[in-house]
Amino acid sequence: MIITVTLNPAVDKTVEINNFASNRVNRVLTVRFDAGGKGINVSKVILSLGGKSIAIGFLGGEAGMFIKNHLDKMDISNDFVFVKGETRTNLKIVDPVQHTNTDINERGPDITPEDIKEMDHYLAHVAKKKSVIVLSGSVPPNVDNDIYQKWIYQAKEKGAKTILDADGELMGLGITAGPYLIKPNIHELERLMNRKITSIMEAVECSRLVMGKYGIEVVVVSMGEKGALFLNNEVTIFAKGLTVEVKSTVGAGDSMVAALAYAIDEGYTFEKAVTLAVAAGTANVMTNGTEPNSLAVIRALEKKVQWEYLQ
Repeated sequence: MIITVTLNPAVDKTVEINNFASNRVNRVLTVRFDAGGKGINVSKVILSLGGKSIAIGFLGGEAGMFIKNHLDKMDISNDFVFVKGETRTNLKIVDPVQHTNTDINERGPDITPEDIKEMDHYLAHVAKKKSVIVLSGSVPPNVDNDIYQKWIYQAKEKGAKTILDADGELMGLGITAGPYLIKPNIHELERLMNRKITSIMEAVECSRLVMGKYGIEVVVVSMGEKGALFLNNEVTIFAKGLTVEVKSTVGAGDSMVAALAYAIDEGYTFEKAVTLAVAAGTANVMTNGTEPNSLAVIRALEKKVQWEYLQ
């Protein structure tokens, strides 16, 4: 069973504007509303892959009900804790002419200690030996940055595998608990290591250091159009990026995480997981907003993925 945790979800409002610019009137071409947040995005892509997950987290107000209703209509299992306040709405501005994506993100609602305790109890109940738990994204402003660290320790006691996709202190503290897999992008890895990374081999070196120090079994480093690195305790693989028409980069990393969680849950080989992750991430940038692409597109892209073992 795959469990995706989204503590700071959002209604994603994606608008398309040609030649977007500040300090002037901009005319919107299209508008799209999605249930968003990194864990929710992961659940949507898992559904596209033919898998099942349970989406959990915190929701509030009318925006929160929009997200729950959206997931219910998609037939994605969910069990959110409803809190006081309003779930945020994030604005995504896509400019197809200048090929830019601009995010304007709201602050999430405050979460009480009682809300956290309810989520603690829920995770303790659902985490099983074969569970895959995805902890991803930001947390509400008043939630401690060690929350993922605590839940990783808790999940490991039950024998569950955890995937951590976060930035800053959330990642820095989270990795000390030894999650099964982490998926930083190259800039997040630089912040984690507090150094500039200028080559693929430097990224490999940094990833191996993190794995060795904290007992992490898999590290995946996404590098945008350049491709991605995949490391486990036996091999290092570099997968080239695929050239496609980019509509929006929002959620591309979440699609990779979804493919990795699905691959773990299905017992895929490492190499098969690499191919699926690259294809899923690429398929996502071909759609608007956080809309997942079809399984047919992902399968077609799998045939084009090229990767190599690195020494």
